[in-house]
Amino acid sequence: MQYPNIDPVLLDLGPIHLYWYGVMYMLAFGVFWLLAYYRIRKGQLAWDVTTLNDLCFYAAIGAVLGGRCGYVLFYTFEHFLADPLWLFRIWEGGMSFHGGLLGVIAAILIWSWRTSQAFWVTMDAIAPMVPAGLGIGRIGNFINTELPGRVTDFSLGVYFPCESVLEHNYLCFGSFENVTRHLSSIYQFIAEGIILFLLLWIYSSKPHQTGRVAAAFLLGYAVFRFVTEFFRQPDADLGFILFGWITMGQLLSLFMAIGGFTLLLPQVSSRLNKSVAP
Repeated sequence: MQYPNIDPVLLDLGPIHLYWYGVMYMLAFGVFWLLAYYRIRKGQLAWDVTTLNDLCFYAAIGAVLGGRCGYVLFYTFEHFLADPLWLFRIWEGGMSFHGGLLGVIAAILIWSWRTSQAFWVTMDAIAPMVPAGLGIGRIGNFINTELPGRVTDFSLGVYFPCESVLEHNYLCFGSFENVTRHLSSIYQFIAEGIILFLLLWIYSSKPHQTGRVAAAFLLGYAVFRFVTEFFRQPDADLGFILFGWITMGQLLSLFMAIGGFTLLLPQVSSRLNKSVAP
């Protein structure tokens, strides 16, 4: 099976191009808003629509700025040094979830300070909606022929376009590779998007101590990302960065897991609950 050749430009209006990748980001933010609004209507979130709109604005800015800066810092810093304008060409793809997470954390810290909201209560509130947006982002990766998987003889392996794997296989000539690869973007869509979303949505439907839902998100994403990275081709500029088998994505996910476990420590959990006690 060949990787579908999808034009990354959804709509061409002369000097204005509407890219699928950008549309996926807008759709991800829209789905996040709808899910949060649903929980407001159900009485599961003590916000009003104005508060939600304000929060989404801050989170969106943090996700985009953090995602792009994180990608440049963690994965393509040498590319940035050679071409600084690369930082701003978001439509060409290249966003880091871990950078986006740091950006969102920073944005929510600012939002919480300005609105006198409890930071960890807010993080618990938004965590169940995040995987849905992540899953939509992986569809954007799929459309952009990004995240080629590792070579496999698995029956569901696909032939990738040569232009999308040249940095991994410089001997690739013609339209498609002559070997098949795992469809890692779809694997991550299923794991980080669908499965993690369902688990967190169900888990968060009942009351928990402050920080527990956020911890579940950090741990759940870290595990799914760590596992699915074994099917994803390491970034050509970095390769394996530890022990000959750990990728940058796995290393960053290990730090996420440490953060999740820290939130579960009795001493930390007790302090979080005291900080929001009436």
